[in-house]
Parts: sequence; C-alpha cells; structure tokens
Amino acid sequence: MSFFPRILGVNWQQMRAKVRYRILILTLLPILLTLVSLVFITIYWNISYTGKQLFMKVKADLTVASNTLIAVQDKQESRLELVKTSWEFQNAFQHINAAPKATRSKINELLALKKEQLNLDFLRLVSVAEAASDPNLRMMLPKIHENEAVSGLMVLEPQRLAALEPKLEQEAVIKLVDTPRSQKPSKEIEKRGMLSRSLLPIYSDTGNLSWYLDGGILLNRDIRLVDHIRDLVYDKGTLPERSIGTVTIFLDNTRISTNVPLHFFPQGSEKQGRALGSLVSEEVRQKVLIQGLMWVDRAFVYNDWFISAYAPLKDIRGERIGMIYTGFSESPFIHNYLLNIIELGTILMLVLLVSGLLVYRGAYSLLQPIERIHHVVKAVQSGRNLRIGSLGLEEDNELSNLAEQFDRMLDLLQRRNTQIQAAAELLEVKVEERTRSLQEKTEELQRNVALLNETRQQLVTNEKLTALGELTAGIAHEINNPTAVILGNMELLKFELGDKAADVEEEIDIVIQQVGRISTIIRSLLQYSRPGEFNAPLEMHQLTPIIEEMLILVRHSIQKQEVILHQDLNASYPIEVNRPQLLQVLINLVVNAAHAMDGQGRIWIRTYDWVQSDELIGVKIEIEDEGKGIPEEQLGRIFDPFYTTRKDGTGLGLSLSYGIIKRIGGTIEVSSTLGKGTLFTIGLYHKAKDDQFNPPYEGLHFSSAIDKKFSNLNSE
Repeated sequence: MSFFPRILGVNWQQMRAKVRYRILILTLLPILLTLVSLVFITIYWNISYTGKQLFMKVKADLTVASNTLIAVQDKQESRLELVKTSWEFQNAFQHINAAPKATRSKINELLALKKEQLNLDFLRLVSVAEAASDPNLRMMLPKIHENEAVSGLMVLEPQRLAALEPKLEQEAVIKLVDTPRSQKPSKEIEKRGMLSRSLLPIYSDTGNLSWYLDGGILLNRDIRLVDHIRDLVYDKGTLPERSIGTVTIFLDNTRISTNVPLHFFPQGSEKQGRALGSLVSEEVRQKVLIQGLMWVDRAFVYNDWFISAYAPLKDIRGERIGMIYTGFSESPFIHNYLLNIIELGTILMLVLLVSGLLVYRGAYSLLQPIERIHHVVKAVQSGRNLRIGSLGLEEDNELSNLAEQFDRMLDLLQRRNTQIQAAAELLEVKVEERTRSLQEKTEELQRNVALLNETRQQLVTNEKLTALGELTAGIAHEINNPTAVILGNMELLKFELGDKAADVEEEIDIVIQQVGRISTIIRSLLQYSRPGEFNAPLEMHQLTPIIEEMLILVRHSIQKQEVILHQDLNASYPIEVNRPQLLQVLINLVVNAAHAMDGQGRIWIRTYDWVQSDELIGVKIEIEDEGKGIPEEQLGRIFDPFYTTRKDGTGLGLSLSYGIIKRIGGTIEVSSTLGKGTLFTIGLYHKAKDDQFNPPYEGLHFSSAIDKKFSNLNSE
C-alpha cells in the first residue's frame, strides 16, 4: 500500500511549491503566443499586401501620366485644327499664291497671336519644300495620313530651337546638378530641348498639299504639365500626411520638368524649389533608358526614397530619348507602419498584464482545495488511513469530483492489495500459460504489423488529399475573382481604345488567352478536389457518334502537326455514360497522344464490343500512338495528380480521366514501349457500376468551412 502514495507524495510535494506559477504560466502562454502571432501576422500583411498596393497605385499613376502626355499631343492637334479652320486664317490663306510675301507676313502675325492665345511655345506656317528640307520634320512626314495631323516627341539642338522660336534656345538651358546615386554628369549644362510637336497638312482648293502648320510646346522648364498630372493623381486625401506626390519628365537622365522639391517643405510652400537639372539614379537609368523596361519599385529620388514608377519616352522615330516618372515619398508610410507596431505592442502588454492578474486570482482560489488533497496524500504515504472528504465546493466542481474519485480509489486500492497477495500465488502457473499464448500472438502480431503499415500509408495519402482540398479551395477562391476582373477590364480596355486597340490587339488577346488558361486550370483543380460536385446524370449512348464528335473537337488542337488519325469503329452495344465527361476523357487521351509525337505520326482509334464468358457486357476503346513511349519507372505514376513531364502541363488530365472512368465502374489500362508508342484501353459497361470505385479523396470529409468555400466559389 505504500508504493502508490509514495509516488503521489513526490508529485504533490513538487506541485506544492510550483503549482501556482505553473497555472499562471500555462494560462498565459496561449494568450502570449496568440498575441505575438497576431503581431507578426500583422507585420507580414503590412509588408506583403500594403507594399503590393503601393506599387500597384504608383503604376496606375504612371499610366495616368503617360495618357495625359498623349492627351497633350491630341490637344495640340486640336488647337492646330482650330487655327486652320478659323475665318482669319482661311481669309488670309486665300491670297498666299497671289502675294506670297505679304500674305505670309500677315499669316505669321496671326499665328503669333494664336500662339499666345493657345498657350503654344511655337506656331508657324511651313511650305512643303521647307518641310522636306528640315531633317526633323522629314521624320514626321511619312506618318501623315490624308488630312490628319501627326504628333510626337523630339529632341532638338540649340540652333534648331532658335530657328523655331528665338526665345526657346534660352528657355531650354538647364544647369546639371551632381546627384547622389546617379552617374556623374559629363557636362555642366543641358542645352538641348525636348518638344511635343504636331504637324498638320494644309491642302489648296485644288486638293494639292502645299503647306503645313507646325506647332508645339517646349517641355524644358514647363511645369504646367507635371503640376497638372500631380494635381490629378495626388490630390488631397490620396496620400498620408507629410507624403509628397511628384511627377517628372526626363531628357535622357536629366530632370527637365519636375515638381520634385529641393527640400521637403510642405507642398505649396514658398521655400519649396524644384530639382531641375538633377539626375536619375544609376540603377533606374540602366533598366529604363538602357534596357527599355518599366521600373515599379522603391527608388532614390534626388535626396530621399520614393515609391516610384518610371517608363521610357520615345521620339517620333521610336528611339528612347528620356523617361516619365510618378512617385510619392516612402517615409510617411514607414512612420505609420512603425506607429502601428508600437500600438500593437502596447496593447499586447496591457492584455498580458490584465490576464496575469485575473489568472493569479483564479489560481489562488484553486490552491486551498489542492492543499487539502496534498495533506491527505502525505498522510496516506506515511501509512495512515485517511480520506479527503468534502471540500466545501459545489457537487459538479472538478476538484470536488477529483476528491471523491480519489477517496474511492484509496478504498479500491486497499481491497486490491488483499487480492494481489492471493493472485501472486497463481502468477507462476499463468506465466507458463501466457508464454505459450504469447508465441501464438506473436505470429498474429506480425500479420497485424504488416496490415498497420499498409493502413498508415493510406492515412498519409488521405492526409495529403485533405490538404489538397483545402489548398485547392484557397487557390480557386483567391484566383477566380482576380481573373474575372482582369478579363472584364481587358474587354473594357479594348472597347475604350476603339480603333486604337489594333496597336495592342495582340497583347490584349495574349492576356485574355492566358486568363482563359488560368480558368481552365482552376476548373480542373475543382473537378479533381471535389469530384462529387461535378457528377452528371448517366444516359444510354452509342459510342460511335461520341467518337466522331471527339474527332471534330480535336481537329483544331492537332491541325498544326502532321498527325494522321486512323479509325476502326466497330462497337455497336450501347453504354451508360455521361456524354460530356466521356468526350473530355477521349479528347485528353488523343491530345496527349499527339503531344507524345515530334510533330508527326499516326494515331489509331479502335472500338469493339466487350465480350466476357460469351456474354456481351459493354464496349472497349483503344487509343494508340507512335510516340516516344513512357519509361517503366514513370508508367505507374501517370494517373497521379499533378504528375506531368510536359513544361506547360498541369498533371490533372489523366487523373481526372481516371476518376471519370472509375466512377462509372469502367476500366482504364495503359501499356507502353519506349521508342514505339503507347496504348490506352478503356472498358465501359452496358450498365454503369457506380459502386465499383470509391477513390481515396471521395472518402475524405472536408470541414464545413472548406465545403462552404467550394460552394461559394462554384456559385461565382
């Protein structure tokens, strides 16, 4: 009787000094882990999702800026058209052939007035001969169609700027500034000018092209455009407090028009200058100007870090001449981020403090009954026959029930000690009997171990498929909505662009095609992970019409290959199948057979009635190719999900086909010889045998949350 109380006495002696702290620690530990996890999850979400949103915003801002620059050129063309169609210009232009010098002088005076009214930097009348002799205008002439104007960007040397308008030569001059993280300037002053230039043809009464209206603006030091874009995309409330939105136009790597401030005073302050003549950072220059790629990332802008987007600017010849930039300062976002972390940490400490006080008070109320139990255990250990009795707690209290059970256990222990003494005498006899029985059980155990290993392997498979169900639900839910948005916006983009969509029609079609491919993969994932939801009613069909329909459907997929299809359709017995699902299986096998051959070869499709024991039970389908074959080590895995040897394959085609055939009780077999080809044989019964196949994943029970997620996704 001394052994059991002695063991209990050791445990209770240790717990006497530490139980209060253990209860406190064990209660606070889950709270601490949960709160810390929330902090780290919040940090991760801020870094991942907030960062992505910032980059998406600045990329959208860059798109607005680029479109605004295009709109400026369209507006220039409209202004030239207004000048051309004005009564004053038409009235003066009628006499240009009769009195060229006087008329042209009068027109020049009119154009000087119109230039000021329309906010243009230059506006002039150019003859066909003058345009042909001007190397810059010669680049624009081939792009003119009928009576439409043509516009574009170009860079001119000082003397050519002076030829357009004398004051432009001085207005274009910008002093270069040595800028941190940028390439050292190779000169002190940038004298070239970037123009947004438009050319409008003018036809005589006889329909001959004789003159051009040449007009535009100088982008050097022109802050109207960049300020207009800044006000458009970075209006009040679009950025955090103290954040600065900026827009810049570059000539090569030099800022020629910008609202990037020299010093970060509040926007609109009189002290705030502009960083004209400063240079872009070297890493941005390499990617955008040299490689011609878009930059969407954080970048060092003049003297601070900005969330930035850069795109190359091209002249009328398509050569890169500069960049356009939009961005906003990064530091206010980092400040807000750190402030959120401090707030979370403060809340965490307050919750821990309050929880600790509550747990300590609750633990103290538990210690008094535990002390009573401890004293009884010590007494039993010393050989005294004591019981705990009533603790003064409610009847359904756990400690009260524990004390009652402990008293019963002590009573039972006392009776058992007497029985143990008697049983010891019979122990030797029973040992001999048990030894013989043990030998028999050992053999049975070995068989059970083998069965256990097999069961364990099945459980591992089931766990993997359970995880697949959850993963598939998450992927399908997160991807399906964005793909629908992408597809809708591409159609809207195509509609909005109208005739201009032809320039990017190939890119739009590629995006729509890839979105369709994503949707196909999602449907395959859903069909594999929840096959029961895709089951369709079975009906009696003749096989030959289904084969003929399949051949029509696959003709487009294999028309680029020199593949010859041989048909030997002899099946006449009807079968119970779902026609679309059987078409899916046949199309998948034929397309796989075509891919297995290097562009050319033969595919045989044979059907015949299935006879077993002189009884007609269904039909069989054989699909054979002359491909490279399947290695023996891969043959056993071709029906596994996500296993594929093709770079653009999903690994779900054969898995879905296998599941479709097996769910209606059919058979699917494969044999292959390396270098000769592969043969797939499908057996379909006259009456589908639904109870013959229950794939492992159909036996799994997904949680209600996952079922709900799949239901929502299917409804979408």
